[in-house]
Amino acid sequence: MNRKTNKTMITPKYGIVATSEPNAAQAGLSILKTGGNAVDAAIATAIALTVTEPTSNGLGGDNFAIAWVNQQLIGMNASGRSPENLSVEALQALGHKEIPIYGVIPVTVPGQIKGWAALSKKYGKLPFRDLFEPAIRLAEDGYQIADTVQYHWDKAAQIYQEKLKGPQFQGWFDTFGKAPKKGAWVTLKDHAQTLKSLRDTEGESFYSGALAEKIAAFFKEHGGFLTKNDLSRHNIEWVKPISATYRGYDVCELPPNTQGLIGLLSFNLLEHFKVDTMGPVDRMHTQMEAVKLAFADGLKYIADPKAMTVTIDELLSKAYAQKRAKEITNEALVPHYGKPQATGTVYLATVDAEGQMVSFIQSNYMGFGSGIVIPNTGIALHNRGHNFSLDPLSPNVLAPLKKPYHTIIPGFLMKDGAPIGPFGVMGGFMQPQGHLQVISHLLDLKMNPQEALDQPRFMWEKEKTIWVEDNFPDEVYQQLKQRGHDLKKTADVALFGRGQMIIKKENGYAVGTEKRCDGTIAYE
Repeated sequence: MNRKTNKTMITPKYGIVATSEPNAAQAGLSILKTGGNAVDAAIATAIALTVTEPTSNGLGGDNFAIAWVNQQLIGMNASGRSPENLSVEALQALGHKEIPIYGVIPVTVPGQIKGWAALSKKYGKLPFRDLFEPAIRLAEDGYQIADTVQYHWDKAAQIYQEKLKGPQFQGWFDTFGKAPKKGAWVTLKDHAQTLKSLRDTEGESFYSGALAEKIAAFFKEHGGFLTKNDLSRHNIEWVKPISATYRGYDVCELPPNTQGLIGLLSFNLLEHFKVDTMGPVDRMHTQMEAVKLAFADGLKYIADPKAMTVTIDELLSKAYAQKRAKEITNEALVPHYGKPQATGTVYLATVDAEGQMVSFIQSNYMGFGSGIVIPNTGIALHNRGHNFSLDPLSPNVLAPLKKPYHTIIPGFLMKDGAPIGPFGVMGGFMQPQGHLQVISHLLDLKMNPQEALDQPRFMWEKEKTIWVEDNFPDEVYQQLKQRGHDLKKTADVALFGRGQMIIKKENGYAVGTEKRCDGTIAYE
């Protein structure tokens, strides 16, 4: 079956795939049904999403994963580094006072294809090449566009028409510039050919073969910094997930350069309050304040691990959390970072019949990313370099061969050393905020995954400014404003992320998918 479902308990024969687009969910399920495991299904779904949800990810992005495989929890960071010749001085010489959002300059090495290949080789069951077939069929034969994807494609086309000027962007307009109508049938022929090249070379054509040469030649022609040497030296990192205890569970994230640490910092703060007995105003206020303090620390300290000035252990210290929690009062605060002492993304979750689970996320960032599409390939490149700082005092300052602060984060829940399940809420800087809200609903308010995902959300933007969904309870809204929060309501649900969750129970799996998009649970 492939369905958007309100069924909250599933006992599958083959497994479960939860993601934001129906065709991609079906792609992952088809792999499970042909003998693949949860890792195979996750990769196949991720590959298909580059075809069916190009508004959020593409072939030129990054990805990360947390997985329960072979009776252990593992982490993968496939994010790429800045080009060897890109530096603050190089940008200043070109007259830039900040890192652009669009164009060739903010493109760091796209790591996700190496991520697919490495994850498949180490933990997959089927041949890597088999995982491309559903996506190739979708790109060649076509698919009916999902409503949410069509909406964001049309919106991006309008924005890019205004923002993207110059010959370097012609590839984007040739490939994606004409947004499909609602319900239209979409084919991506160039994308299909590139997928075949990646299939036949196990991804290597992107980093050292014909595709790498095309990418490098394009950047040389248009004054970019990315070279074939930058692409060829890329490798993924196997990392140990980091965690914070919350209500007897271990909430697991990936370590920096991801912002998963912000989610854990907020859980450490929230743990000092009896959220389960609070009314909605106190609960929302406390969550908002915890998010603000966690972000203040995260934005100050998170960077490429080699450049960080404080350790993860220092930031996640329970003593530090206790000290910071005392700063939360009944009034809204303007967040500031503390001083610990030294003493448009796609998300998917999969489960297989053996109980292996994958939490997987990939993105081009800000929708289609940099606006750069390598001509005749369908390769849309991300713009992760935009997240670097030009402040020489920041640990996240731009430097050659450095990983930027990264927004995309997969989540995973454990208890007493046993896997409970994958979860995630995609959407830029909303992600750790979404993790806190959804998991608090699950553990503090005892909601099932679907209920936890459906609750109205907030998104802190800066200082005291917080956006809330237009269905946010008016009485709670008014009382929070009285406490000093600068609240703003919006009907734009894209601000609040899109989540998926699969939670292991004694008699099956409790599942939830996102109501704010075409969220789908595929299972059989």
